[in-house]
Amino acid sequence: MSSVGVPIKVLHDAEGHVITLETVNGEVFRGKLIEAEDNMNVHMQEIIMTARDGKTSSLQHVYIRGSKIRFLILPDMLKNSPMLKRPLGARGLGTGRGKNVIVRAGARGRARPLRGAPFIRR
Repeated sequence: MSSVGVPIKVLHDAEGHVITLETVNGEVFRGKLIEAEDNMNVHMQEIIMTARDGKTSSLQHVYIRGSKIRFLILPDMLKNSPMLKRPLGARGLGTGRGKNVIVRAGARGRARPLRGAPFIRR
């Protein structure tokens, strides 16, 4: 089984909070997130649904398939979620690109020099 990514972990952290969700057909659901699955299927309760034409209706429970979700609006308090914190001692977010990678490799003795006479090991 593969591990889940950071966005899904943050979605799990939002369980129990009020979220807003828009589906691919334009309906907007706002209510309490009860459960979120790894494939983004969500179970919500105490919903205010706004249809595409603007009509609102109240629903007790709703279950929405993850592939039908366009986007989610999560509470601002999740900005402080531990899933969004970079671990201490972490390097940059990218893998490193360009000349800097060669320079760093050279500093560790794993690359040939860039310019000048070839290095001769004796």
